[in-house]
Amino acid sequence: MVQLRVHKDLESLLLKGLSSSERERVLAMAEARPVPANKTVVQQEGPANQIFMLTRGQARYFFVTEEGRKILLFSLIPGDVFGGAAILTEPSRYLLGTETVKESQVLIWKRSDMTALTARYPKLMQNMLLIAYDYLGWYLAAHVGLTCHSAAQRFATVLVTLAHTVGEKGAKGMEIEAKNEDLANAAGITPFTASRLLSGWRRSGLILKRRGRVVILSPEQLLSRNAVSQEEIHGR
Repeated sequence: MVQLRVHKDLESLLLKGLSSSERERVLAMAEARPVPANKTVVQQEGPANQIFMLTRGQARYFFVTEEGRKILLFSLIPGDVFGGAAILTEPSRYLLGTETVKESQVLIWKRSDMTALTARYPKLMQNMLLIAYDYLGWYLAAHVGLTCHSAAQRFATVLVTLAHTVGEKGAKGMEIEAKNEDLANAAGITPFTASRLLSGWRRSGLILKRRGRVVILSPEQLLSRNAVSQEEIHGR
């Protein structure tokens, strides 16, 4: 049983538009579970039997190619929902894997329970469709970036997007905790190119580089130097 007092102020698109009593009933059907850092929560190609909501910590999507290469996709913050394939009428499988980045907590709904909830509260299904629409927008922006943008533009977009979503405000700017290799994978570039771009931006005074962290001093200047618009950042 979920301790509702812990989650009552959680902001999530899944719960948008529900009354307080409806929200409580939906949350009461979920199981709250702690998850350690660097733990795979959803296995790629696994049966889609559960829907998850991140309530604490940080997670991210990933995809493993046939050659075994792990491609990191976008990050998830508290309130984000994953495992949405379990909402489908026909039994399905997860297209992507999901793993925690930090020590986290998730809410878990069984497929059968979420099916019953969406039948009782149609707003839930509308919200799930909006979530799917947002993911489609992200895919479109990523695809356009890969086909039309330079490596520097894609990398700048990844950094600023992460700063807006999972970054922490520090004394000198927005701080991102990530390794060069992870950032490179997210931008579709090589770790060498990522390191070269970061070094150049550091010399230009756009970022600070620390072990395992990047501090973006001015996201707006980083974007303008690489000719990326705010609309592209938000997938519009």
